[in-house]
Amino acid sequence: MSAVRAELSEVPFEGHGQDPVYRQADDYDRVMPYDPSAFPPFAVTVDLVVLTVRRHALCALAVRRGEPPYQGRWALPGGFVRGDEDLTTAAARELAEETGLHAHDPAGPVLPNAAHLEQLATYGDPKRDPRMRVVSVAHLALAPDLPAPRPGGDAHSVRWAPVEDLLDREVGYGREGEQEAPLAFDHARILADGVERARSKIEYSSLATAFCPQEFTVGELRRVYEAVWGVALDPRNFHRKVTGTPGFLVPTGGTTTRQGGRPAQLFRAGGATLLNPPMLRPEA
Repeated sequence: MSAVRAELSEVPFEGHGQDPVYRQADDYDRVMPYDPSAFPPFAVTVDLVVLTVRRHALCALAVRRGEPPYQGRWALPGGFVRGDEDLTTAAARELAEETGLHAHDPAGPVLPNAAHLEQLATYGDPKRDPRMRVVSVAHLALAPDLPAPRPGGDAHSVRWAPVEDLLDREVGYGREGEQEAPLAFDHARILADGVERARSKIEYSSLATAFCPQEFTVGELRRVYEAVWGVALDPRNFHRKVTGTPGFLVPTGGTTTRQGGRPAQLFRAGGATLLNPPMLRPEA
């Protein structure tokens, strides 16, 4: 009998009648009991890519670190996951502490101070944090135009900054009078991934409405797409597409003159989560 067949013969089968089901045994359990001390400890953090549209530009929340490592450098907001928290709870707590926003519950009503929050990706390069081995589970948060934030935790200052400035690979980022430097840790990569996630998702989902207030005009929604994609869109063509996509927008029956000129019709987000047909991103 071959070595493979011999190994399989030692693993019990589960099933009924003539249809047994093979279940692969856990090599670690068969060789030796699990020993937690055999594995090095590491910390888990949550980092937040918080995006909003301010003055017709896509902006991200940036904090200037007040403590080592990378003291004085700009970074994404975030923090360590507490022992009694799951990842979603930790991300929602950090979001509330940094912005005063609560994570939107998809099963509940849309609240004025709620933001879209979703898990983005996991980053685990062993050298990403000079203090110790730290694995970060990044989250993406989207919200309408937000007021100036206030610093907290180990942040020296906090502000909204255009993503193009934060991702400038040539000189990095720095406010007027500051030395320019890349974002701390691997946060430039995380931010770039979050921006691309937002850009791609507004093509096929109704996520762009997360950047808008509860009631908005088609023009305001168009400016969201223009800010996120970094392109100019034809107003008439855009109006035809968004109002003709089933479930995307629902008229509220009201109008507004906050854009100037003639009263513009107000809409709210419809029930559709996926757009058919999608809003294809123009080629740059």
